[in-house]
Amino acid sequence: MTTRTGLVSTAVALLLAPMGALAQEGSIIVQSTTSTANSGLYDYLLPIFEGETEIDVHVVAVGTGQAIKNARNCDGDVLLVHAKPAEQKFIADGMGTKRTDLMYNDFVIVGPPSDPAGVGGMTNAKAALSKIAGAGALFASRGDDSGTHKKERALWAETDADPLAASGGWYRETGSGMGATLNAGIGMGAYVMTDRATWISFGNKQDYKIQVEGDTDLFNQYGVIPVNPAACPSVNIEAAQAFADWLVSGVGQQAIAAYKVDGQQLFFPNAPEQGN
Repeated sequence: MTTRTGLVSTAVALLLAPMGALAQEGSIIVQSTTSTANSGLYDYLLPIFEGETEIDVHVVAVGTGQAIKNARNCDGDVLLVHAKPAEQKFIADGMGTKRTDLMYNDFVIVGPPSDPAGVGGMTNAKAALSKIAGAGALFASRGDDSGTHKKERALWAETDADPLAASGGWYRETGSGMGATLNAGIGMGAYVMTDRATWISFGNKQDYKIQVEGDTDLFNQYGVIPVNPAACPSVNIEAAQAFADWLVSGVGQQAIAAYKVDGQQLFFPNAPEQGN
């Protein structure tokens, strides 16, 4: 079982270990996101799955862009991320067997109670970002090609602001995961866009609060993809497919829905009906 405290050390160990030692019968590597790991979701799900199947699951928790890169390098058996266009390209390039919607939540923009850009209570994310840029208020971006960063860049692209031109000024890129970016942003008094699950689970909120939420543009879809053995012969496809099938099954979907932190549901299952 992969524990929350062991995620970082597990990821480092996996990156350093030879793939042959990890692709043994009954074990798989899941290339996934920091948001799913930081939320504690795997701590909850994996003991259930492993107890039912005796398949050992190792999670590498990185940004979505890096997770996809790792999977393209055949350093994994399953991809579980949240950047649908990039996932669809992964399939189109023959790197995955099939992509299935798994679950969703949403992104929010958090900020200090002083709310220097006056965006508190807004439900239009692009308008809020424009106000933040117009006010020159600090904004901390992950800047790491993660799913969150991809969504943030897409939103900025539809505003009249050019955050990259302000890089190092009011726009600060951390190049870090979600938790580290939240810590940095709160430390400097900056606005931060984060997935809601990480925010709910985050232990260093201080006096920060959600300032912007409720925009359909902030929808955050996750997908699961077994890596294609035709592209990566080392893939443990039987175990990988078993894990993907379990996640989208009624049992897996119910388990995802049941996971809560402080009474709040973090992920909402939405896999298509499997016909059983």
